[in-house]
Amino acid sequence: MPAREPLKFSTPRDPTLLAQFVKLRVIEPENTFWRRGIQAAAWYVKETGAGQLRMPYDYVTPGHWVPAGFPLGTWLADQRKTHKAGRLDPGRVEQLDGLGMVWSHQAIAFEEGLTAARAWAAVHGHLLPPATAVWDGYPVGTWTKNQRFAARAADQNAQRRQAGLPVPSSAGALTEARRAALEEIDPGWCPVWDTGWQRCFRLAQNLLQNGGALPVVAGKLIVQGEDLRRWVTAQRLGWEQLLHAQQWLLENVLGIEPADEAERPVKRTQDDMWALNLAAAQQFHAREGHLRVPRKHVELLEDVVEGTTGPSSHQAGAGGPVVVRLGVWLDNVRKRAGKLAEQRRADLDALRHALVSGRGGGC
Repeated sequence: MPAREPLKFSTPRDPTLLAQFVKLRVIEPENTFWRRGIQAAAWYVKETGAGQLRMPYDYVTPGHWVPAGFPLGTWLADQRKTHKAGRLDPGRVEQLDGLGMVWSHQAIAFEEGLTAARAWAAVHGHLLPPATAVWDGYPVGTWTKNQRFAARAADQNAQRRQAGLPVPSSAGALTEARRAALEEIDPGWCPVWDTGWQRCFRLAQNLLQNGGALPVVAGKLIVQGEDLRRWVTAQRLGWEQLLHAQQWLLENVLGIEPADEAERPVKRTQDDMWALNLAAAQQFHAREGHLRVPRKHVELLEDVVEGTTGPSSHQAGAGGPVVVRLGVWLDNVRKRAGKLAEQRRADLDALRHALVSGRGGGC
């Protein structure tokens, strides 16, 4: 049926003809997609013997099914959203219920995230993605970070139980089954120390296992966005700030030793150190997108001009690396903010303004 004639609103239209046109051009295509989806769901139940329509978000039907290559995982996720919004036809709800539909998004969300996490880790060699990491449209970095929060909540609950203290609630705590699924992907996915440190450690470990060598001389070695030369230098110069377990891993797994006295940077004035700490805070925020720095974190500044202060003290190619105990400095600054000199308060105000302008984490 040509579309031009029924859509000529300036001329009289036959209601029956118009109804047929709308059914053919608007309703039927949507119905066709629904029929393909419900058919794929029925094949899934038949072929897998599963009692529920519960599958990864990226699940696609195999080539010998009818229909083949259908994005069943995505289609089912769309039906959940439509049902939650109250827009899914009751007849369709009944059909899906008959196949064992899992309507709760919470019941399926972990499996969707686990699928993305498993795929991301298979490519990158670890499950320590940055918070901004995305895999096939799924925010795997944010999801993994949330699982770490849940794991730590579970650990805190366990400690309270052992101490004979009441546990307020287990809501939001990671279950043992989910923890086991994540540890199967990467046993070090939830370290007790900074995740960024663990990420660099794993990248360095993978580098050695693949026949590479750790960088100990001038130059950069960027792996998955991390400068391993900078990280190795920071560990050697900031050895005393590391936990004993971290020191053991560096020595026995990576073969890294603390720096000699001759390698350590020269003493600087208080003004020099203030400028370096500010530069380190800006560098951390530019890389991580926030300024929630663990107290034991050390930041490595490259190429610092000796004996200078202010922005010019951090220039490419001008000097050697400097280790800044950024976590300790920020903690102390927060406690002493009211006692700082006027210029230093102005420096902090400028830093906070930069964070707000960049939509980063608080100072």
